[in-house]
Amino acid sequence: MAVKLRLKRMGAKQKPFYRIIVADSRSPRDGRFIESVGTYNPRLAENKVVVNEERTLYWLANGAQPTDTVKSLLIQTKTWASYKAPKKAAKKVEKKETTKKETTKAKKVTKKDK
Repeated sequence: MAVKLRLKRMGAKQKPFYRIIVADSRSPRDGRFIESVGTYNPRLAENKVVVNEERTLYWLANGAQPTDTVKSLLIQTKTWASYKAPKKAAKKVEKKETTKKETTKAKKVTKKDK
């Protein structure tokens, strides 16, 4: 099951209001969803986006993919930065380990060739 973080439109005509939801990618835009994790109101000047950061990070860690619009909203609320920060640190550690292994393999290959 492919899970997405996306917007669900609510509100009256010409007065949109959105909920940020976690849903199966096959379900319709305003149809069935798993969980609501925030709101977005484009009509307000202040506090347009409210996100439950703990639940959003949980779903992102478990493989949920945000749509482009939701990703930009998460960047505005700095939730996306807190999601990406631990991954960058882990990649740096993995990268250092692989470079050491690659260099030792390269040395062994050159000794055998001689």
